Amino acid sequence: MAFAPVGPEASFFEVLDQHRASLLAALRRGGGEPADGGTRLASSSEVLASIESVIQDVISSLARNKAPVFTIDNRSSWENIKFEDSVGLQMVPHCTRRKIKSDSPKSVKNFALILKILSIIYKLVQSNTHATKRDIYYTDSQLFGNQTVVDNIINDISCMLKVPRMSLHISSTSKGLIAGNLRYIEEDGTKVHCTCGTTAVAVPSNIQGIRNIITDAKFLLIVEKDATFQRLLDDNFCNRMSPCIMVTGKGVPDLNTRLLVKKLWDTFHIPVFTLVDADPHGIEIMCIYKYGSMAMSFEAHNLTVPAIRWLGLLPSDIKRLNIPRDTLIPLTKRDQMKLDSVLKRPYVTCQPFWRKEMEIMADSKMKAEIQALTFLSSDYLSRVYLPNKLKFGGWI
Repeated sequence: MAFAPVGPEASFFEVLDQHRASLLAALRRGGGEPADGGTRLASSSEVLASIESVIQDVISSLARNKAPVFTIDNRSSWENIKFEDSVGLQMVPHCTRRKIKSDSPKSVKNFALILKILSIIYKLVQSNTHATKRDIYYTDSQLFGNQTVVDNIINDISCMLKVPRMSLHISSTSKGLIAGNLRYIEEDGTKVHCTCGTTAVAVPSNIQGIRNIITDAKFLLIVEKDATFQRLLDDNFCNRMSPCIMVTGKGVPDLNTRLLVKKLWDTFHIPVFTLVDADPHGIEIMCIYKYGSMAMSFEAHNLTVPAIRWLGLLPSDIKRLNIPRDTLIPLTKRDQMKLDSVLKRPYVTCQPFWRKEMEIMADSKMKAEIQALTFLSSDYLSRVYLPNKLKFGGWI
């Protein structure tokens, strides 16, 4: 079922259509993507077998009067991370590992918590039921201490078992929002109809369960901050640029928002753009969507969208648009450290235009929020800046 066109004339999308054609050509040259849309899931029997193997190792160690040990790939060192432009950041095959020992005062509690959560996961998979990370925390909140402990252990288990987190039957509450020309059916049969109005829809908590996805969108715009996302909706941007889709992860994106962006790219191969603040934090968020993160590098194939382009706010735009210096913000010491860190990352080598923009920021020692554009006019972002960028190819 087609969406009623209410956006600009077809000629507006010429450059966007050319960009999409080049993306598709690049996919064909690279041999395309897996038939399952790039997502590699593990079956319930595979997950159960992996957990049983881990427990068998524990039992074998005890039978030999040896203290059991869990061995997990070390995801905190860049030495263990490799970069491929077509995938992003991923673990090297033979990386260094860390040991979680059952006879060490420093790690015995962590060992016990891993065993407890492995037991919970085994029951979930066996019974074909699901639980949220919050549910698991509340099974024994005093034992876990805080939610972050649970989150980190679940990631460790996913990495140890070499199983995507979504195959563990553990979900997390989504914080992201989506709007625009998109319809789909959730796993429980709920029909979701996103609109271009002022109200957005929460990103589903079970991305692999959604089906019958329908869109005629010309592009997907990822907006860093919720405030900017809401302002664009209020300014009727989504309607005026229809057909399109907008997504926000409300800052650093959660897993579900990243999975949704990945699924939309794998399914439709429409151009994907980011709108982030011209600061080191915004650039890093964009890099997470595009190339992934060190912490989730073991699952890069399921999460990254290397085809993403940086639409704005570019540091070079600040000078080009004559945005006054008094609307800019000086880089803090923490900002400068973050910028230096990003500039050293392996993916910057293949992004010379990104490097140039970051060097402009470093030289000026200033950063800018997207709201700086309101100096030009209150709706400059939605009525001038973004439409011109999209029409004339102002992305890198």
